[in-house]
Amino acid sequence: MPYSKRNFQLLTLLFCVLFLCSPVQAKPKYLFKVATIAPEGSIWIKRFHNFVTEVGEKSNGEVGFKVYPGGIMGDDRAMFRKMRIGQLHGGGFTMTGIGTVVPDFRVMGIPFLFRSYEEVDHVMKGLWPSFHKAFAGKGLELIAMTEVGFVYSMSTSPVSTLSELKKSKVWAPVDDPISIAYLKTLGITPLPLTIPDVLTSLQTGMVETVFNSLYGSIVLQWFTKTKYISDIPFGYAYGGMLLDRKKFNRLPESYQSMIKETAKKHFSLLIIDTRKSNSDSKQVLQDNGVSMVIPDPGDVKALRSIRDETVQQVQGTAFSPQIYQTTMKLLDDYRNQTHK
Repeated sequence: MPYSKRNFQLLTLLFCVLFLCSPVQAKPKYLFKVATIAPEGSIWIKRFHNFVTEVGEKSNGEVGFKVYPGGIMGDDRAMFRKMRIGQLHGGGFTMTGIGTVVPDFRVMGIPFLFRSYEEVDHVMKGLWPSFHKAFAGKGLELIAMTEVGFVYSMSTSPVSTLSELKKSKVWAPVDDPISIAYLKTLGITPLPLTIPDVLTSLQTGMVETVFNSLYGSIVLQWFTKTKYISDIPFGYAYGGMLLDRKKFNRLPESYQSMIKETAKKHFSLLIIDTRKSNSDSKQVLQDNGVSMVIPDPGDVKALRSIRDETVQQVQGTAFSPQIYQTTMKLLDDYRNQTHK
């Protein structure tokens, strides 16, 4: 039976009310497409989503971010290539991945450099202006520093001595000349692989010893194969949140300042989250059958002494002498202040 004119008008009115009252997600005036290898559900992605939400609220929806997590857009090198052609406008990069663009950004990743997070914080604050300027010179805006944390050597069988490490098939990140040079100085020829390739390589036996933070080994599932962890930090791992500088500079200055302030807030909280997650992860790993192996004290001393030899080899290529001198002065100043 056909609708009456009145019924048609009522249906039309109901449709209009539902349409007007339904939330409509307007497209942001300024949209940044960003990627990262950090997996969905990790603290890094959760905190970034909080940052994105607050930026959207403060800009009344005019600034937005489309996030591609979990290596959907490839590793750091692939992400940067996509930024250069405009397919991406930013990303969360590791120190090794983006170190090919700004080599000086690698300097804090020297093995056995830091003894505490307090030292890390002091040096990171002091190096921020240099890092920001260096990235700006490459067309990138450094929005925030990110953290993986102190990393440990993790193996498929117990490794407590240097001789045992030399017998193992050791991984090193692609584009990490510092770690590669360090391991070669130890008499080890590492297998360079991208981070997404590590788990498969552990499963096939291609590599037997890898390096990661305690929390990182869980979220990347490496702990399912590396059941032994050397109970001493090998080094410190970090990264940066970077945006295309040209696109960032097209924003009104008020939005640029707002993004920087919001990033400072959320990424500072992220570092706190990361450190707590790393601390909590030790027990989680042990509950899942992972053993902490005490390294030989004499070999630990040797590992630390080889650091200086490695630095002499890679200065001028992996990073500049100037950034290394600045780093060591900041570190020495902090240590002198705290031991007065």
